[in-house]
Amino acid sequence: MTEQRPIKVAVIGGGCASIAAAFELTRPKHAGRYQVTVYQLGWRLGGKGASGRGPANRVEEHGLHVWMGWYENAFRLLRECYAELGRDRTTSPIADWRDAFVPAPVLGVLDCTSDGRWVPWAATLPPTEGQPGDPPDGDRRWSVRDYMVRSALLLRTLFETIQARDEGRPREPQGQAGAPPSVAMSDAIARLLGYGQLATLAGIVQGVGLLEAALGSVSLVPRDALLPFLDAIASNARRLLETRLEADLPLRRVWQVIDLTLATLRGGLRFGLLTDPRGFDAIDEYDCREWLALNGASESALASGYLRALYDLGFSYEDGDPTRPRISAGQALRGMVRTFFTYRGAVFWKMRAGMGDVVFAPFYEVLKRRGVRFEFFHRLENVKLAGTGPAEPPYLEALEFDVQADVAGGKEYEPLVEVEGLPSWPSAPDYGQLVDGGRLAREGWDFESYWDRRKARTRTLRVVNDFDLVVLGVGLGAIPAVCREIVAHNPRWRAMVDHVKTVATQAFQVWLDAEMDDLGWTGGPITLSGFAEPFDTWADMSHLLGRESWRRSPRAIAYFCSVLPRSDVSDARSNPAYRPTQQEQVRRNAVRFLNEEIGRLWPSAVRGPREFRWELLVDPRDGAAASAMPGESRFASQYWTANINPSDRYVLSLPGSAAYRISPLDRSYDNLTIAGDWTDCGFNAGCVEAAVMSGRLAAHAIALSPPLDEIVGYDHP
Repeated sequence: MTEQRPIKVAVIGGGCASIAAAFELTRPKHAGRYQVTVYQLGWRLGGKGASGRGPANRVEEHGLHVWMGWYENAFRLLRECYAELGRDRTTSPIADWRDAFVPAPVLGVLDCTSDGRWVPWAATLPPTEGQPGDPPDGDRRWSVRDYMVRSALLLRTLFETIQARDEGRPREPQGQAGAPPSVAMSDAIARLLGYGQLATLAGIVQGVGLLEAALGSVSLVPRDALLPFLDAIASNARRLLETRLEADLPLRRVWQVIDLTLATLRGGLRFGLLTDPRGFDAIDEYDCREWLALNGASESALASGYLRALYDLGFSYEDGDPTRPRISAGQALRGMVRTFFTYRGAVFWKMRAGMGDVVFAPFYEVLKRRGVRFEFFHRLENVKLAGTGPAEPPYLEALEFDVQADVAGGKEYEPLVEVEGLPSWPSAPDYGQLVDGGRLAREGWDFESYWDRRKARTRTLRVVNDFDLVVLGVGLGAIPAVCREIVAHNPRWRAMVDHVKTVATQAFQVWLDAEMDDLGWTGGPITLSGFAEPFDTWADMSHLLGRESWRRSPRAIAYFCSVLPRSDVSDARSNPAYRPTQQEQVRRNAVRFLNEEIGRLWPSAVRGPREFRWELLVDPRDGAAASAMPGESRFASQYWTANINPSDRYVLSLPGSAAYRISPLDRSYDNLTIAGDWTDCGFNAGCVEAAVMSGRLAAHAIALSPPLDEIVGYDHP
């Protein structure tokens, strides 16, 4: 009997989606059936989640990487990875996933008052049962109806909070409303409407409790009866509270959340989302603000920091223009309800080192043990198509690469370095491992720049000889360049690249010689969004100080990020000065932001209205040269980046674009599946969870494993 030949799988790219696919395909249960090789640009894995260790072994990220407590697929795979890795707790500073992440329950938004002040609103979301990645509770899958019931419960809780505050007592938890018989429920609704009982907060609380029960009970109360009831609740609540809102900022903020929740519930009923098999996708063609306004949300709520943060956190600005906020209403609602109603443990989880250190290094080590081969310094140039005639189905004939550099002695490149006992990725390649590495270093070869086209040689992989199947895990921005033949041949791919858009992003990090309290921030460690441009999102990352190697340790670390305006890569493909120009723009943006805006957050970090205290910045050189740098020039010692490479651009969820996404399960090409947060994966937004879901779907397309019902949140037929 002839032994079956392993199936050779070429995985292109080393981001979350590609690594998830490789992890699934090389599980022990497959008994080596899939022989996986990962082809990666440059010297490190991670894609948009890549990080490196720079001077003083400081963590340098592409941006702000914070995981959310509902990232069930991502946490599940990472927990399995750490369990298989089996690091020795006595010698490794991060031996288990619990060592890798710390709960971050505090989130915040900012509102700009009429007199120009930015006022933060911080909330500590309570811990919930379990941890992200735990086995699911039974076989329950969240539906739109479940989310609407939870939204009504939130609404009732907020009204109870206001009622208790007015009465000078703490709010007493009431639990979820029961579901009385339909006749009793209809009578109760009619009584509240007919006898004016909704004229008080107590009556409104009672009314929302009935609404909650009605939403959770299929067909007990018809939609035509619920809509006027909901409208009565909304109008009475506004009448009771609106005269107090201008003078009472805390109440106004609670009311804005109530207002948006009422609009969400009203829209869910009006648009039939509870019974539409498309779920939230039924309203994909609307912008989130547009849809909420159609369903009664006030101008104040639509302009609130809470809603502005939703756009900021998803870089949701078409063409990178801060004046053009746009995100699909369906995807925005899906993200909001998943965030607030399905997180486990904590709403946010911050990593205790760089994302490369705590995510991609463990996956790299486990995959190497499983026999996966990694070919670094491989830049994909073309996916060659065959079978485009009528006689045979189309398939991938070849993969054409530029090999950026060869490894000396024909060995495999060893990418990791040890930092404080932790395997990590450096911020620069180890030129000593490369053929003619000294010259490459002197000439400044930039292996991660789309504009540096230098190479050592070319390499062509051919179907059957070198691969059987391909998982294409490059970023969407790279598709027009590397999949030219597919885009020209396939109208669906052409429509996808035309309608699913990307934007560039910018980020910077500062290491400070003062604690946040000393700078005037008294709100504790936080992740905060909705602030002034050009950097609208900030996180206190001071917990990373113990993982870096400073001679004179800073006392705080802050990360900032936002969309990068006016950065269209299509206009710059032949312009080698484009990348340094954009890097310089980010530097200028950061310097201006520190001078003009940061004082609104950290009042003691500035001398005056337009002058940051530049001596606060800690230089890793920590010597005479560092001390001699005056004023703004000290910023040169910090870290900033323009994420403008095609694969590094952030994928938007624009209204009406979901229909143009292609699924990893698509069978248009006999030996190709795709993976990335730009695919139709069940959560169509740019985030780690979407990428991992897509990678698991790509593995299913090849191996029928994992089963689709094990991919949490994937609810497509």
